Amino acid sequence: MSLVLNKIYCLYARNGWRRLLGCQKAFESWSHLGQGSSASDFHTSAAAAAGHNKWSKVKHIKGPKDEARARAFAKLSMMIKVAVREGGPNPDVNFHLAQLIEQCRQRNIPKSSIDVAIKGVDKAKPTSFALYEGRGPGGSSLLIEALTDNNKRTYIDLKLIIGKNRGSICDGARHCFDKKGVVMVQTKDRDGNNVHIERALELAIEAGAEDVEETLDDEENDVYKYICDVPSLRDVRTNLVSFGLVPISSGPEFLPNIKVKLSDADMESASQLLEVINNQPDVMRVFDNIE
Repeated sequence: MSLVLNKIYCLYARNGWRRLLGCQKAFESWSHLGQGSSASDFHTSAAAAAGHNKWSKVKHIKGPKDEARARAFAKLSMMIKVAVREGGPNPDVNFHLAQLIEQCRQRNIPKSSIDVAIKGVDKAKPTSFALYEGRGPGGSSLLIEALTDNNKRTYIDLKLIIGKNRGSICDGARHCFDKKGVVMVQTKDRDGNNVHIERALELAIEAGAEDVEETLDDEENDVYKYICDVPSLRDVRTNLVSFGLVPISSGPEFLPNIKVKLSDADMESASQLLEVINNQPDVMRVFDNIE
């Protein structure tokens, strides 16, 4: 608990001494949690304290937005079909499907297109998820999540693409990541009011999250990323919604437990590498450990 309070104190200090007057009330409201509370596991990340780092901005510099949106929906459509095949077409009982529909709505994908994807499961080829490990420029590690009907073809394709862009497919990257539950929310609540980082911290503790970060989404909008254990994902999301936050997406992700700092040249190469990997049709998501 003392570590949590110290980090919150530092956050207030960074924003100016005038903010410290509100600290006492926050401290008192959390003091009842005690030493045995799960809040003792809560921590703020460097991103939460320092804002967006250079990499979070560089890696979002991509090609035309219309093309990126079209690729994103094509991949979401594939994942929707898998979710329907595994859990049925009713999002009320299929949590994975509900998460994907939520992502589609946040991207302003028409309901008719979502319905087509749900109903098109019978015509889709059988596919399965695959996870590939790789290395990128400057000793960075990559985890590549793909949805494929031919694992060998996808592996060969990725090996060729990555090899041409200063990377390699190889074992050993998985240990650099932890699988966590992630809930992305807007930085404004459902009434349109700004949610400042101080309030985001309070809500993280109350919702049962481990961490909260300020970051950018695929549209380069400011968002908060709440992090929790995978089994707690649904409860944390439900709690955040009950507090008035607006979810963008939720689901399991691989988050780095070891980060590497790259030179400007390596960072540019890494951005290009991630772009060509993401353009591969079978690739759903790419996780990196770049600081």
